[in-house]
Parts: sequence; C-alpha cells; structure tokens
Amino acid sequence: MKAHELARELNISHKELLNYLQQNRLTRNPAAPLPPAAIEKARNQFKRTAGVTTVVANGERNITLPPSVTVQDLAERLRVSPVDVIKKLMQSGIMATKNQVIDYGTAEIVADDFGATVEPIASEDVVAVESTGEEGNLVTTSREQLFSLESEDPAKLRRRPPIVTVLGHVDHGKTSILDAIRKTKVASGEAGGITQRIGAYQVQTADGETVVFIDTPGHEAFTAMRARGASVTDVAVLVVAADDGVMPQTVEAIQHARAARVPIVVAINKIDRENANIDRVHQELADRGVITRHYGGEYECVHVSARTGEGLDDLLTTIVLSSEILDLKANPDRPALGTIVDANLERGRGPVATVLVQNGTLRVGDHFVCGHIYGRARALSNDRGENVTEAPPATPVVVSGMGEVPSAGDIFQVVGSEKAARQIALTKLQERRSVEGARQGAAPRITLEELARRAQQGEAKELNLVVKADAQGSLEAVLSSLQKIQDPAVKISVVGSGVGAVTDSDVLLASVSNAIIICFNLKPTPAAERAAEREKVEARYYDIIYKLTEDVERAARGLREPTYREVWEGRVEVIMPIKIPRLGLIAGSRVLEGRVTRGSHVRLNRGRDQIWEGRITSLKHFKEEVREMIAGQECGVGLEHFEAFEPGDTIESFRLEREEN
Repeated sequence: MKAHELARELNISHKELLNYLQQNRLTRNPAAPLPPAAIEKARNQFKRTAGVTTVVANGERNITLPPSVTVQDLAERLRVSPVDVIKKLMQSGIMATKNQVIDYGTAEIVADDFGATVEPIASEDVVAVESTGEEGNLVTTSREQLFSLESEDPAKLRRRPPIVTVLGHVDHGKTSILDAIRKTKVASGEAGGITQRIGAYQVQTADGETVVFIDTPGHEAFTAMRARGASVTDVAVLVVAADDGVMPQTVEAIQHARAARVPIVVAINKIDRENANIDRVHQELADRGVITRHYGGEYECVHVSARTGEGLDDLLTTIVLSSEILDLKANPDRPALGTIVDANLERGRGPVATVLVQNGTLRVGDHFVCGHIYGRARALSNDRGENVTEAPPATPVVVSGMGEVPSAGDIFQVVGSEKAARQIALTKLQERRSVEGARQGAAPRITLEELARRAQQGEAKELNLVVKADAQGSLEAVLSSLQKIQDPAVKISVVGSGVGAVTDSDVLLASVSNAIIICFNLKPTPAAERAAEREKVEARYYDIIYKLTEDVERAARGLREPTYREVWEGRVEVIMPIKIPRLGLIAGSRVLEGRVTRGSHVRLNRGRDQIWEGRITSLKHFKEEVREMIAGQECGVGLEHFEAFEPGDTIESFRLEREEN
C-alpha cells in the first residue's frame, strides 16, 4: 500500500500522513510502498485521534481539551510528533518531556501555533465513548452530551419510568415508606435500623406504572451518598416526620435537591402518631422556602403513614403525575449507558456495583467500562436479588464481573468488545493520573479573587455561598445583608446556611454547588480546614459584618483584585553559564548588591532589555544547595524553564508582598 492510498483510507490529507511518517522515521521513500509496520502504526495513530479532532469549513482543526493534558496526548490530538510540541514549548521558555502535564492555557497557545482551535471541557466530565466495532474510536465529550437524547433517533425513543430519590432526616421513615410500598423489610436488616448504603428499588403502582426509587441514607455522615443520589434523579421526595418537623438533614436535603434542579414532592410521614403536628411541618417548610400547595405554594405534598399504609397510593400517583410533565424517554435498542449508584466488595462474588441504567439495555455478557475499570457482565440481579438476563432503561441492577470496586457516580458504559473496553479504560487511567498530578498544587475550585476575574471577563453569572454563623440572630443578619447586594453581572445565591461550626456536610455542599463558605463569628477548626482542602473549597472567616459584605460585593462587581508590591532584594551578574549533570545549565554568578534567595522572583536583563521573568529554582555555593547568598559572594543560579544565559546578563531579585485592600 502506498501513502496516498493509506491517506484516503484514514480520511486525512496526503501531506499530513507524509509528515507523520517522516517525523517518526517510518519511511525513507514516500513514493515506494509503505512497510507493514508503518501502515499499522499510522492506522493506530489516526484511529486513536479520530473523533477528538475535526476539520471545519475554513480548514482549521477543532480539538477539545481538559484543564490539564500531557504533551504526548496533546501531540496525538494535534496529529503531530511530540518532538514538535516540545520544540514549541521550549520556544516559550518551558522545558518539558512528553509525559509532563501542561495546563489548558499553555496547550491552547501550542495548538494555535499548529493552526488548531481548542475548546475547553471540564475534566470531571471527560468521558471516552466507543463506536461499535473491534477497534473503538475514542471521542471526547461531556457527561451532559453523552446522556443527551439529541443524537438519538426519535423513532426509537420510548417512555421510561421516573427515577425518584428519597431524601430527608435520619429516622423520619424514608426506608420504611419504601418498605411498605415494596412489602419487604429492608430497614430491619440495617445496622441500628438505619440505611447504611444507597439502595435502588423498582415498584409498580396500582395503575401498572413503574417507579424507580433511590433510597439515600439520612444520617449526616452519609451526605456524599445523598449528593450522588440527587445527581441522577428526575423527582426528589422529601420525607418529613409529622412528630419531629424540619431537622438539619431535612434542610440539607432541600439544598441538595435544589442544587440538582429537580422537582420536589413532600411526603409528611408518621401522621398516625399522637404528637403529630402537620400544620407545624407545613409552616417550618414554608420558612425554608418550600411552600406546599396546602399553603397556596407550588410544591406537591402528600400526608402518609408508613406503618398503616395511609396515603402511599396517593404518593405514587403524585410522583407519576409530576414525572409525566417531564416527558421522560430513552432508547432501549442502543448499548447501555448508566451511572454507578453504589459499589462494594462482596464475598464469593468479588467487586459488584449497583448500576442505574439510564439509556439503552444492559445484557449478560456485555463488555463495559466505567472510569478506568473495564469488564464483562457475568451476572445481573434485580433489587429483589433475582437473576435477570437484561436491564432496560431506568432499571437498577447489580452487576458482577468488575476488576475492582468502582466509585459511585462513575459513568457505566457498554462497548463493542473487550479490546475497545481495555483501550478506553487505559485512556481514562492515564487521564486520571494526569489530572490528579496537576491537582496536587492546584488552587481552590473558586475563590473571591477568581470570581472577580471571571466577572471582569464576563464569564461569571452566579456566586454560590454557604453561610455559617455562631447564632441564629447573626445568621439572619448576614443573610439579610447579602440579600441587599445587587449586581447586574453576578447573581448571589445562598445554597446553604446554618448555625455552628463548618461540618463535612457544609464542605460537600459547597463542593457540589461550586460555592464559597462564608463564616461569621466562628473560628476555623482543623477538621474543617482539612475537609475544605480535600474538596478544594475556600472557607472565609469574618468577625465584622461589613467586611464580609464588602468582600462579597467587591467580588460580585469584579473589583476584588489582590494587589502586590515589589520589594527589591538584590542584583546578580552572570559571569558564565555552567552545565550541571541532571540539572542543565545554571548561571555562574556574582552577587553585586543586596542578596539573592532561592525561590524569589527575578528578572533577567540583557543590556537595557528584559528578556525573562520567573523564579529561582536552584541556588548553589560550589556543590552545596543554599537558601540565600549575600553581596560579594559567587554562586550558581538556576532559573525556572530558562537556560539561555550569556556573560554580562544581570538578574534582579525581588519578592512580592500583598497589600491590604
């Protein structure tokens, strides 16, 4: 096979293929037939990049990139040699290897040099999709696009059952309601009588309609599970005990349901208790913004008793009616696509996972991939423990056949072959390692300073806050002050509030809502700081209310920009470049004035021109690494991503001190 024939097969230009073959030394004579090894490598290369690069009408290429990417991966997406990418990085003063991770901004600059246009995609939403077949073409897309029905054939779409999440406070009767509906004893088998894991159940109404329930634990320790449950649901059922009223986890459940933007149906349970006070529950819900239809609001509400069964049929009917408005559909004829609801290691079966099939049909023997894990569905069992051969859309099913225990919330996807599943899983594993490596030194997910930058660029539309205070009066005062802040560019939303120290639940809510935690008259606790650092959430503490409102107002208006002043430290003259094994070139220098410190900011001047600015990464006195050198001493200075030293260059050293606004 000749080069032009292979280019036609791969649907690329002849010139593009020749560049790839010559850069990788796969052919010496482009006019001669290509060696089998060159043909195979070219096929693998351009099939692997198929789908992530498209050619638009004006001849430019569009690629999608996550926030961080390796040089090797960027080269594959650009269809160029990694060496060429490394050369471009070196021209920008960045020394990198093909396995090094670079950020989105750097990758965008490199792609522009190669004539490609890049589009960002959140790393949490990057998924690898495989078209049916043996090879499997990887396509980078978002989670939202993957689960969208826009690409489905409308003729194949069928109505699917609603997926309902049951939320509420511990011991308010969530599992007992499901227990009464399913005529089983789920709660009695749980430790302490409370649900310890997310459960997914399928029930039939009196009219023959199917409803899928996700029972999430109500205890505060299981906030993460409730957040995962709310992320896949169509309707949220908020269970409140008539004899207990609205409790902390009830408020938290409301916040999670609102963050998921799903309809809420209120179920007031335990109405048969002697001390039940239904009117009080309605009033407490109204105080939290959940005004039921009994009070002239928009939220459906049903009074039920899990013990006597009163109102359960009305609850199911209300859920079905609420879901009919959503017009829920799925394509049962496509390969299965769903979400991992729960997973654990089971004796005798190995890793198993509860999968909620959201589109397509899952069958025994299907090859699948979820995250970096792939396998084959050896057995499927429904919510009653019965073995089944297939699971249509909106069906919870326990899948065995995984190599390891996946993470709840991972995308579960059926692919065409084991080879394709392995390829996708390997790609996801490499991507996961790259993202984790890049996040080690990453900043918090969003800060007030970052919001100010986005507001000035017209990106920010909403500032989410979780507000905590030392007392109810203080909390009301803070909330009232925040409500008075108005800005046309940024909407300020309080997604959660409460009295007392910051808890893991507050941090998790801020994480899933991309919010900032505002604390008033509270001292930071080590546990809260560790949780915030773990979830990449910023928590700010104030003891003066006008300082709090000023910070939020400035951030919302894009005015809060941290200002720094430079403090001069010293001046160094380069005598001669010195090559150090495994370190590269450093500047053999003499400190002329002041001092120079390892890690300080510097400018390198050549004559009257400034040619580089960055940090000192290495400071040596003879062979020893030192922290600082003073005037009159000679030293070796290593700079970050810069080695083009010349005798006579001068290095100005300074530090940055932040000025208080």
